[in-house]
Amino acid sequence: MFPFRRGPARVTPADVHQHTRDEGAVLLDVRERAEWTAGHAPGAVHAPLSALLAGAGLPRDAEGRSLMVICRSGRRSRQAARLLTERGAEAVDVTGGMNAWAAAGLPVVDSHGNRGSIA
Repeated sequence: MFPFRRGPARVTPADVHQHTRDEGAVLLDVRERAEWTAGHAPGAVHAPLSALLAGAGLPRDAEGRSLMVICRSGRRSRQAARLLTERGAEAVDVTGGMNAWAAAGLPVVDSHGNRGSIA
């Protein structure tokens, strides 16, 4: 069962794999372009928080799907998950962001598919 309740919930990086694989959720990275380019989770979809705050919609790959929102440390993803929930999306925040993702030994790739880094 997907971890939604009133308001944005929080999940760990380890939970993301199960929910994206088993339940079709999308990992939505809300960091800015330079951060995304340096390194992101394989299969993640990019939608910068600045664009979402300016009223941009979700990328096609994320529309109508459950969202697991990630940033570098967790502050922006909490804000984005709250915003997306207010817009009617099912969104949860990934605790600790990409820093926790990398610390858990999960893969990070750059914009060319090579080993990436967290900027």
